[in-house]
Amino acid sequence: MFYKTDRHHGLPYNPFKALVAPRPIGWISTVGADGVLNLAPYSYFNAIGDEPPMVVFSSTGYKDTVANVKATGEFVCNLVTKDLSDAMNASSAAVPDHVSEFELAGVTPVQSELVSAPRVGEAKAALECKAVKVEQLRDIDGNELNQWLVTGQVVGVYISDDALEDGRVKTAALQPLARLGYMDYSAVDEVFSLKRPGS
Repeated sequence: MFYKTDRHHGLPYNPFKALVAPRPIGWISTVGADGVLNLAPYSYFNAIGDEPPMVVFSSTGYKDTVANVKATGEFVCNLVTKDLSDAMNASSAAVPDHVSEFELAGVTPVQSELVSAPRVGEAKAALECKAVKVEQLRDIDGNELNQWLVTGQVVGVYISDDALEDGRVKTAALQPLARLGYMDYSAVDEVFSLKRPGS
């Protein structure tokens, strides 16, 4: 089948997210100007460079996370592993501004080293970030969308000692969670290596 995206695809469920998969989950923690801690998962998230390390996430709607990053210029990306899937899911609930998703998810806020936003204490890794840009996206006709893109530079990295083995992150053992399409998720539990041609 083929469909133009300005028309309905004719399927009972939208296939787009299922085709751009798996997607890592940016479990973004921020603190508001009022001191309320915020924690929310974003599956439109990824690393976009490594010298210096940079990440990006996008939000449909100007949500608390985006507002907090805009106000403070800081955020933390926490690694979601399979054992934290229920907590991550709980933190996705739409709640009033004064409610902290840390409490809702039953996870522990731990003071970061370089930014004001806390990291999730139960997460095996966290990226402390300073915002480079917060921008509203536009479509090909120049129309403003209800979508916001946040680009951040990673200024500090936390890794739990038990997540490392022989100087490498134990990816398969940690089972990072990935978002698929619909309500589906997957955990990385198998890893294989490929050498680049000529290496």
